[in-house]
Amino acid sequence: MLTPDDLTTFIQGLLSSIDAGFLLDRVAPALNRGLLVTIKLVIPSIILGVLLGIALGAARAFGQRPLRRAGDVYAYIFRGVPLIVQLFIIYNALPKLGLALDGFAAAVLGFIMCSGAYHSEYIRGALLSVRQGQIRAAQALGFSRSGLLLHVVLPQALRRALPACGNEFIYLIKYTSLAYMTTCVDLTSEARNLAAYTFRFPEVFMVCGLYYLALTSLAGLGLRWLEKKAHIPGFGRSK
Repeated sequence: MLTPDDLTTFIQGLLSSIDAGFLLDRVAPALNRGLLVTIKLVIPSIILGVLLGIALGAARAFGQRPLRRAGDVYAYIFRGVPLIVQLFIIYNALPKLGLALDGFAAAVLGFIMCSGAYHSEYIRGALLSVRQGQIRAAQALGFSRSGLLLHVVLPQALRRALPACGNEFIYLIKYTSLAYMTTCVDLTSEARNLAAYTFRFPEVFMVCGLYYLALTSLAGLGLRWLEKKAHIPGFGRSK
């Protein structure tokens, strides 16, 4: 059984083995290259994933029956199949059907489609949580179905779905570590390559973990700021 003394000894040994020159000369440049690729993966995946989720969520909540069924099937598949399997299918199987994508494009497409399925569930729930009295009042004022959705229901639903969608943003940043499965050289790929070449796995992956921690922390701060900006006095609590 691991004792506090054993843990202290392990940490001291780990810290004493850290080579500052190695971190600055080898680790930082490699991980910085990977960080830029990770950011390029995250930005379009977040934006397009949210837009896809809004469209799917609206279709599942207020669409005609065939549209609702199609949206439900999409969400069922992409939430049920592991992301790593989806990436394998997109990158390795689609070329057999005549659709070949490079590693970066395949990774982004996989992240968008998977993230959109989760966002659709959050947004669908938020749309259905809007009070029926408001919907009937808007209908009585002559709002069309699309106008009702765009001007009455969706603004309220997006505010309510923001915390859950924000949690998906955090997950998406960590999902990008699977991009190496499509040969996309992201942050995790750079760490794997450097660690395999130098055999200094603890140092490389500890720093890699700190990079991801910094990314998710910045995203968390941004989401808190966005929640405060989107808050309407009298609706919920603003911390």
